[in-house]
Amino acid sequence: MKLTLRAALLAPAFFAPLMASPQEEIATKVPQAKAILEAWQSKEPVKAEKKVHIVYWSPSDREPAPQHRERLGAIMEDIRDFYAKEMKTLGFGPLTIRLDYADDGKMKVHEVKSRLPYEKFEVQSGAQIRTECLPVLRAAGIDPEKETIVIFCNMSNWDPEKRTINQNSPYYAGGTNRSGTAWQVDSPILNLDSLSKKEPRVRDKQYGDISIGRYNSIFIGGVCHELGHALGLPHNEARPDEAAAFGTALMGSGNRTYGENLRGEGKGSFLGLTHGLKLASHPIFCGSVKGIDLRPNGELHDVKIENKGKSFTFTGKVTADPAPYAVLGYMDPDGGGDYDATSCTAIPDKDGNFTLEANALEAGKSGVFRVVIMQVNGAASSFAGATTPFAYPYLVAADGSVDLSATQARMQLKPLTDAVAKNDNAAIAKALADLEALKPEPLVLETARVLAGSLSATPGPVPSEAKGDTCHLADAQPLSAKVGYGRAVFNRLPEDGLLFSCASRLFPRGIYAHAPAKHIWSLDGKWKTFTAHAGLPDGRDGGSCVFVVKGDGKELSRSKTTEGGQLVSMALSVEGVKQLELTVEDAGDGIGSDWGCWFDPAVSR
Repeated sequence: MKLTLRAALLAPAFFAPLMASPQEEIATKVPQAKAILEAWQSKEPVKAEKKVHIVYWSPSDREPAPQHRERLGAIMEDIRDFYAKEMKTLGFGPLTIRLDYADDGKMKVHEVKSRLPYEKFEVQSGAQIRTECLPVLRAAGIDPEKETIVIFCNMSNWDPEKRTINQNSPYYAGGTNRSGTAWQVDSPILNLDSLSKKEPRVRDKQYGDISIGRYNSIFIGGVCHELGHALGLPHNEARPDEAAAFGTALMGSGNRTYGENLRGEGKGSFLGLTHGLKLASHPIFCGSVKGIDLRPNGELHDVKIENKGKSFTFTGKVTADPAPYAVLGYMDPDGGGDYDATSCTAIPDKDGNFTLEANALEAGKSGVFRVVIMQVNGAASSFAGATTPFAYPYLVAADGSVDLSATQARMQLKPLTDAVAKNDNAAIAKALADLEALKPEPLVLETARVLAGSLSATPGPVPSEAKGDTCHLADAQPLSAKVGYGRAVFNRLPEDGLLFSCASRLFPRGIYAHAPAKHIWSLDGKWKTFTAHAGLPDGRDGGSCVFVVKGDGKELSRSKTTEGGQLVSMALSVEGVKQLELTVEDAGDGIGSDWGCWFDPAVSR
């Protein structure tokens, strides 16, 4: 049974006007969220003191850096104090992480020595390093699958005479309300005492000639930032009004500005309302494990998106069990991963009704509005990544005006996409009939009919045997079809959402081609022109692909590296070509999130 909030929990919801200051927004929304959280936690509480556990890992040919335990203890305590200060500023009180201490009063550090030397490890060795740490943690009575862990990797190279430093260490993180892992790098010059210093200078391989203070801002801030990911926080850039009031958002580029205020170089880093709301229910912060094993199950109903010219509102009703206490919206312009996603928040009323106001949109870019439902037990519909079941594409013109046509089409098609996702033929037929009765735009109707037929349709003839002036390759029989993740599918995506859209443009047909992918068709020299668009589907930011077209083994076209929101269009001569090959490459940076797609690929006479 889905639950909405009870009337006694809070006063009617407040929907901040577009001109409300960040301080006014905090002052209104935080007490409402706290009322919901406290009402739930006070009934049959399950208290627990969950902690962040620290590991120090070294290759076989290295000893730990000098004073590592003392240095890292001071750094983690400073980060603990940062979170406490920021949560108090937001109105939640000094909620923060808990650290584990040994009998000597110093922070407990679990020491791990690899059996392999430094040269066997690289940036992408995080999983291997974590695996080596597991026996030590388990021997200490710590279940790594149920705790939050920070692994400091002894992978930096410091030359004190030349004052140069570089690192080849894993440096990333991920997690939820239940567990998480952050990989960090230690070095002899990582020291809280140096954070306020403008001298001496060091030369970092990545960041160049910087002060010792700037070095520590970057790498202590990096610990704080990556710990945020391990706690379930995604990236989040400050809105312009937040930046003016508070500085640089920790989960944006605040990892590089941490403590810069101590040197008089800026306002430093801050924790935004969006992520303060998220941490308020995290078991480490709230001291409760009530419902920790209950999975997220929030749902949105009666969604309405209204164009306000240069902004838009997102209104709906949220249900969940345990109850929802906040709805978060991320305005994520395409390209750049999710680092530049700004955010807005809403607290649902007693019936679950809420309104998000998307008013920090980047002009001249397409983007995706990602909605995250927060539940009182710390569960969320999305954690540290940029994926969510609730994603809505939009387009912003150079003058700032908003186009919501792609999302409006998605909303019209949602009953059908839900039915197709469930393989429910009766529901598919009903949803298609209901849509046809509404007489939607031709593009929407064509998309619906193609999608409805994607489950039962058998491929058409190979292009070399097809009749007519045009052959849609997504409908035709290929000679071979291989993809780098999942299975090859046509005219639908293999996961929730199903629809082919890129840069907020909807396409009726498409080919899922996660890198590395290769699709080949027989043309037998009977076609003149190949046309297509290519890119990553809306809502799948973070990947990068290269799209290649070959005719009889000869390269006809090669795109530049293509990221989310970038649509590649092509029209190529295939006159005389017997075999057409469409290939998607990973752009040389691995295949993670490389959801390449060919949109409306066709050959014509």
